[in-house]
Amino acid sequence: MQFSCCHETPSIVSFVVLVSLLFTPIISSNDFREKNGTSIAGNKSKNMKLINAQLRKINKPFVKSIKSSDGDIIDCVLFHLQPAFDLPELRGKISLIQVPELPKTHAKAGTNSEIKQLWNLKGESCPNGTIPIKRTSANDISIFKSAKKYSRKDLVSANYEHATGYVQGEFYGANAILNVWKPYVTSNDFSRSQIWVLSYVGANLANSVEAGWQVYINENKDSRPRLFIFWTADGYQSGCYNLVCSGFVQTSQKISLGSAIDPVSTYNGQQFGLAFMIWKDPKCGDWWLKVGTEVIGYWPNSLFTGLRGNATTIEYGGEVYSHDLADNHTTTQMGSGHFPDEDFKKAAFVRKLAVIDQHNELKPVSNLNLFATRPNCYGVKKGRGNSDIWGDYIFFGGPGYNPDCP
Repeated sequence: MQFSCCHETPSIVSFVVLVSLLFTPIISSNDFREKNGTSIAGNKSKNMKLINAQLRKINKPFVKSIKSSDGDIIDCVLFHLQPAFDLPELRGKISLIQVPELPKTHAKAGTNSEIKQLWNLKGESCPNGTIPIKRTSANDISIFKSAKKYSRKDLVSANYEHATGYVQGEFYGANAILNVWKPYVTSNDFSRSQIWVLSYVGANLANSVEAGWQVYINENKDSRPRLFIFWTADGYQSGCYNLVCSGFVQTSQKISLGSAIDPVSTYNGQQFGLAFMIWKDPKCGDWWLKVGTEVIGYWPNSLFTGLRGNATTIEYGGEVYSHDLADNHTTTQMGSGHFPDEDFKKAAFVRKLAVIDQHNELKPVSNLNLFATRPNCYGVKKGRGNSDIWGDYIFFGGPGYNPDCP
């Protein structure tokens, strides 16, 4: 099944599907929170009350739960109960339709690899009519100082470093293949590779939708690369990761946002990459996400201001967040942990960089600019290769702290 918010009322087909699912046994949210450590009962502190209130919004009743080999619990939640439909403006806008038309291209798009995640490697799956949601526990939220900060980006820009390629103009989406690695990350930091689709008003960022992979030990309690998405409607004053608050509408029953990706690349060994595409539905205006061969879902255009029209900047590459601005630079790595000059099999890459124009056509980037916050810590370089395999590409990353990055 695929859904969109183009229509105001449910179709007869989707109504039948949803009614049939209502007869599927559902485990109540109150029961599973107490039994599975997703609530802190009896604690009267203000912050614990905030945490429990957040959990009631995040963790929905489910028809099935799956325990992953990495300890994650994946809940199969009925489509219409997912967090997005807590937003009043999205309620009643569920209808059964086809995924919007994929962008057209005159060049060969190449074969996309299927995304593989640990939780379903042994054949586990969620039933039709449900979506997999990684369960959030009270401990996940209590890692952060305030429940209000959970799911939002830290707004201290000095804590962030980037090594990216970017283009500016009028765009309706982006596509690229991101090389997947497992960089070393200290416990309070994160490291990621991603695509940004951004809308600026003048010099000020208005909206952003983002997707890629990240290693974030504080949030996930391990160092595995995990699929993530993020969006902001107010220039990072607020925003949301994955499905931990209302906004993104997931349509896929196969992919769990926030769950581990497997396999990963090895230094001077086999390389793995995932194709990410974000594109604007020409008819409805929503921003859809496809990873590998799977369409994941969409950000409704009603969430945004600038992105109700077009994006003005597309960015590809790496980002590192360091929690502590100490005397020495963080040892958190970006990409593979090696500088871009080491090239293929050693440095991380993003290849087949493309944008989507107003005619819904996928085209190679032109006039690609490079940006590195501190090139001696994390670098970036660009190139162009065989159009079928590499196209326009960047190598990026680095080790962080080193003799030239004290």
